[in-house]
Amino acid sequence: MTHAEIQDVIPEGAKHAAGESVIKPDYDPSLTNEDLAPLKEQKWTWYNIFAFWMSDIHSVGGYVFAGSLFALGIAAWQVLIVLVLGIIAVNFLANLVAKPSQQAGVPYPVTTRICFGVKGANIPAIIRGMIAVVWYGIQTYLASTAFGLLAIKFWPSLAEYGDSGTHSFLGLSPLGWAGFAIMWVLQAAVFWNGMDTIRRFIDFCGPAVYVVMVALAVYLIVKAGWSNVHFDLSEGPALSGWSSITMMISAFALVVSYFSGPMLNFGDFSRYGKTFKEVKKGNFWGLPVNFLFFSILVVCTVSAGATVIGKGDDGKIITDPVHIVDKIDNTTAAVLGVLTFAVATIGINIVANFVSPAFDFSNVAPTKISWRVGGMIAAVGSVLITPWNLFNNATAIHYTMDTLGAVIGPLFGILIADFYLVRKQKIVVDDLFTTKPEGRYAYRNGWNPVAVAAVILASIPPIAVVIWGTAYAASFTWFIGAACGFVFYYLGMKYTPKERLYSDYTADGSHHADEIVEAIEEKVAATA
Repeated sequence: MTHAEIQDVIPEGAKHAAGESVIKPDYDPSLTNEDLAPLKEQKWTWYNIFAFWMSDIHSVGGYVFAGSLFALGIAAWQVLIVLVLGIIAVNFLANLVAKPSQQAGVPYPVTTRICFGVKGANIPAIIRGMIAVVWYGIQTYLASTAFGLLAIKFWPSLAEYGDSGTHSFLGLSPLGWAGFAIMWVLQAAVFWNGMDTIRRFIDFCGPAVYVVMVALAVYLIVKAGWSNVHFDLSEGPALSGWSSITMMISAFALVVSYFSGPMLNFGDFSRYGKTFKEVKKGNFWGLPVNFLFFSILVVCTVSAGATVIGKGDDGKIITDPVHIVDKIDNTTAAVLGVLTFAVATIGINIVANFVSPAFDFSNVAPTKISWRVGGMIAAVGSVLITPWNLFNNATAIHYTMDTLGAVIGPLFGILIADFYLVRKQKIVVDDLFTTKPEGRYAYRNGWNPVAVAAVILASIPPIAVVIWGTAYAASFTWFIGAACGFVFYYLGMKYTPKERLYSDYTADGSHHADEIVEAIEEKVAATA
């Protein structure tokens, strides 16, 4: 089927959901559709990127994570140092992974074709897509509990239908199913309207959530008194000496690992950036500045909340914002707070766990799976895995998510090694969409054997740590995987004979694609 035929069967309203693109006549249909092709125009400013990170951070999970850092048993100033260093590292790494997609105007799975090959890129696409589906389901479930709490607050008689042990189906109560369905539909509605709608949604939600968060913090601080606001949320004896240093190192690793998922597929969003400078500016305001302010706001709210509403039934400080606002006596404040955090979670779920698998699954079969269809595959999959059962089983979620997450590091390391060391920051965009042997990213029948071997070998150490290592060692699985992937891939590309990498390797020891690149570079130099 030609591209002209493909366009004829696509409804007009379904085109350009992920942005208007440019498809050249010689692009292979098996690698191309309207959503994966290079963008015709890149419009996002630094504020759009800033809003992306705000939406990514302002969630129930982000709130709990930030609060948990202040409960590790180290001094508040140590936590702040860790936060600053960790988020600066995330900012640096996000800039690295953003550049190739912004430069080529293509999403993450298409960018990985430079290192895995035009067909081999389905390996990172499927892995990242699977991780996103699981997290999409869990985030939807966590946010959906807000609707159940609201319903019981106004109609106490519904409490029995919120008991998963009485009227449950597949482990979830009727009220839980209702809340999950509401969240599922709301997110699907925003996603279905395309990237422009998503951009407008996150542009609004990021600042709006901050307004409510600040109002909630002020309300609780006034009620509790500033003297009851503490930056140390730990309830046991404080760590000191070498123990505090090792905990700081672990906390640093946790900060970077927490952002490893959205950081890996950040190219899905940086592709829309007007310039790389705009992307870097948005990253700076959205990561170091935003995350530090957010974390300080969280610890003030949680510590003041412990005085105003008390501790949870387990005797521990409540860090879940939904449960904090649910326990506030002021009904209006509680309703506004619960709805705000539900909206915030919709934001992170769409940007981190909906857009990503949409591109990833579309990359697997471009002629059959559009960006919209890919997203809906992820949405349906998120129901089938019954995320509430997974989330409530500590062992299952540990081995499932940590094992999948251990592979994120190698994928990141391989992409960075290829783009910055092997390719010297050059991408031949047209070759991303051709299976012809002379294509620079065709390798051997579309697969780069070095990348495949590197991701397998680099995944073994972090997975081994997940299975047999300690909880402390598990904090470093991303770093272990990224370092191994980076080294294995770079050495493999440097020392593997070219005839083993490319099907179309000439007798004089050169690849046809090299000649194309040299010609392009000469033309660019002459124009400059």
